[in-house]
Amino acid sequence: MAFLRELVAQHPGASRRKLSLTVCAAWGWVQPNGTPKDAVCRGLLLALARAGHLELPPPRWVPLRPRRRSVLALPVAVDRTPWATKLSALGPVEIRQVRRQPDEALFNALVAMNHPLGYVQPVGEHLKFTAYAQGRPVACLAWSSAPRHLGPRDRFIGWSAEARRRNIRFVAYNTRFLVLPWVFVPHLASHLLGRMARMLPAEWERVYGHPVWLLETFVQSEQHRGTCYRAANWTVVGRTTGRGKDDRLHRGPNRPVKDVLCYPLVEDFRERLSRVA
Repeated sequence: MAFLRELVAQHPGASRRKLSLTVCAAWGWVQPNGTPKDAVCRGLLLALARAGHLELPPPRWVPLRPRRRSVLALPVAVDRTPWATKLSALGPVEIRQVRRQPDEALFNALVAMNHPLGYVQPVGEHLKFTAYAQGRPVACLAWSSAPRHLGPRDRFIGWSAEARRRNIRFVAYNTRFLVLPWVFVPHLASHLLGRMARMLPAEWERVYGHPVWLLETFVQSEQHRGTCYRAANWTVVGRTTGRGKDDRLHRGPNRPVKDVLCYPLVEDFRERLSRVA
């Protein structure tokens, strides 16, 4: 606290973000890829300020109205002509990682307009992929950091609470999978999942400096069977309780119960994920 108070006093004109980056540099507080943990540090500084332990400079920008969910418009016209063909006739399918790339806006808009859950900006580590065939987008897949607590997955791995805390970053969560509604290609979905399982570990390590060893997702069983995941050899490891992470009263399900599916990327995933040293 003495260090933080002195730092604020030494930089009277600095923004909160500047202070956060200075703290990250002083403490060596970085992600595995070397990027400062700016958002986490700012959260810490704000919590200390709210508790009365630290006085921060006023925020530089305050919204005049409550934030509303934005409607994402397609940045370019997309060919929605129905496309029905066999996978073998589709031609080469190219899967591009589009986060922080020119095609990211197109990915966001396609998911927002066509996925039943819409688009939600991921937090933490995450990657976005768009699949193209003959120059046309055919599918979108999003992956992010895994939920910290997930009973069926935790029992499937068999790790301790300490191992989970240390190694949760080695699990990637498939948050969105969308085959565009005008694309009718049998087996395309399972084909893409198989391709993703082969390319995701290298992409994750390239961006974040560490691999992933296990993939997971949820499927709302009342509406979907998860056929494409099962066809791609994903394993159903259990069901959620339907209470959600914010449930405190344990009065029963307050949201849909979902199947939890996992896909190991290495044979010794349990051993790797259970390490605590």
